Amino acid sequence: MAIGSFCLVLHGHLPWVLHHGHWPHGEVWLFEAAAETYLPLLTAFELGDCPVTLGLMPVLLEQLGHPRFQTGFVRWLGEQAARAVHDQAEFTGRGDLHLAWLAEGQAAHFRALLAQFDAIGRDIPRAFGALAQRGVIELLTSNATHGYMPLIRHDACARAQVRAGVHTSERRLGFRPAGAWLPECAYRPGGPWTPPVGDSSPRMRAGVEECFGHEGVGFFFVDAHLFNGARSEGTQTASGFTKVPWDQGVWDDTRGWRSVLEPHLISSDGGPGRLVALARHPEVSEQVWSGDVGYPGDGRYLEFHKRHGRDGLRYWRVTGPKTDLGAKLPYAPDEVQGAVYAHAQHFSAVVTSLLRRYHEKTGRHGVVVAPFDAELFGHWWHEGPRFIREVMAAFAGDGAVTPSTVSRMLREHPADKVVTLPEGSWGEGGDHRVWINDETKWMWEAAHGAEDRFLDLLGRVDWRGSPAVAEPLQLAAKELLLLQASDWQFVIKTRGAVDYGYRRFCDHLARFDRACTITDARARGLEDDELATAELHDIRLHDPCFEDLRLEWWT
Repeated sequence: MAIGSFCLVLHGHLPWVLHHGHWPHGEVWLFEAAAETYLPLLTAFELGDCPVTLGLMPVLLEQLGHPRFQTGFVRWLGEQAARAVHDQAEFTGRGDLHLAWLAEGQAAHFRALLAQFDAIGRDIPRAFGALAQRGVIELLTSNATHGYMPLIRHDACARAQVRAGVHTSERRLGFRPAGAWLPECAYRPGGPWTPPVGDSSPRMRAGVEECFGHEGVGFFFVDAHLFNGARSEGTQTASGFTKVPWDQGVWDDTRGWRSVLEPHLISSDGGPGRLVALARHPEVSEQVWSGDVGYPGDGRYLEFHKRHGRDGLRYWRVTGPKTDLGAKLPYAPDEVQGAVYAHAQHFSAVVTSLLRRYHEKTGRHGVVVAPFDAELFGHWWHEGPRFIREVMAAFAGDGAVTPSTVSRMLREHPADKVVTLPEGSWGEGGDHRVWINDETKWMWEAAHGAEDRFLDLLGRVDWRGSPAVAEPLQLAAKELLLLQASDWQFVIKTRGAVDYGYRRFCDHLARFDRACTITDARARGLEDDELATAELHDIRLHDPCFEDLRLEWWT
């Protein structure tokens, strides 16, 4: 009998970039993610015995299924293959036959990706959806645009993010996922809340478990420190809910209270749990994420940062942790499999050891949950998809730990305790400082003002009885969703794309304001002038996503 379970959870996300730049910030992000992460992961999963739980964020699904992506990606793959052929000729001409051989392999690789893309009908979301419906993997839903839940001002807007996201997942995948990825693993409990900007009057708000629970979602993920701060509320089994003291989780070591190796039911009001939360295991995640000891830093793996030319292909290996880019050695694919195997064996041993110690101490079946950004596997770490398959093979060979999708694990080992969680995220400091700080506070003042204006219009104009009024109001709703994306503050705080983050937020805010102004004018019986017609066309042209958006989601 297995002593525990292992759930690998990948979070696939990119903000809406179609029609918003090409390189270095824009559509190339999406093309690289598809070529380096999503198609390789699809290949790994199709081979079977790889029960991964994958979150494909709704805004990512909208892009991967869009005709502009499908045609642009085909063109980009062709350009990459041609670039590799050009590199091969260049390397051959200067007598560097090893690099020429690598370039030849790159050209073949891009041609194979194109063949794979054509074979799945150029529909990556449906291909993953088919695997999930066969039970090979599990897929998650999320907020529509990765909106940062704890800082959204109005419950109506938080619920709309969730409703739009769940609906989009169902439309793009062919079914409604059972679990959700919280953007930035950011949890907000229900109860009293004071907005950090603008009108700071205390108010009651709905918690994450209420917003997602109403849409049929059953579980989500948080960072480990939220479990450390959990308060015990009760036990919950098939026979019902039993209230316990708030401090029982501190002294009762028989049920796994507050352990990251146990799923917990979540309640903000102290009663029965509505949804299950699972926590990231920090020691396990460190094996991959850490800049000091993480596997991707091994000298044999493909170097991410060195390209041939400004935005060219990669032909070099990591070589060493402090090796200058100019001193990187050529990539040696024959040396990689040994590294992948060794790291997979080490990773599975770490997981097994944690679960064995827990089982010996408590007699309980624990679960290690390891959430990562999906793009780590393939994009940032070229060998990542191979690593996943080797890890699953290692667990199968040992037999002590069962790799499982989250839903399957919860069916076999349901959560049996209810806790109240504190607020927090998986960002720096475990709080909201990455998303709201002195540099970005004004963005939240503007976003909260946009929520106020939208809800005022929604309640004031006759959008139900007038399609002419509903049309620009729907465009305003779309722009509200897009400006709420957590990505804009993130790329500013991390300095990854400061100007892009500012520009994208301001662009969506401006389009939102124009759509609201046109809505108000139409509601007063005014006809569009030439400028209003052009502005509506601009919105439709730049942001053709969530086309079946429903204003009822905000009511």
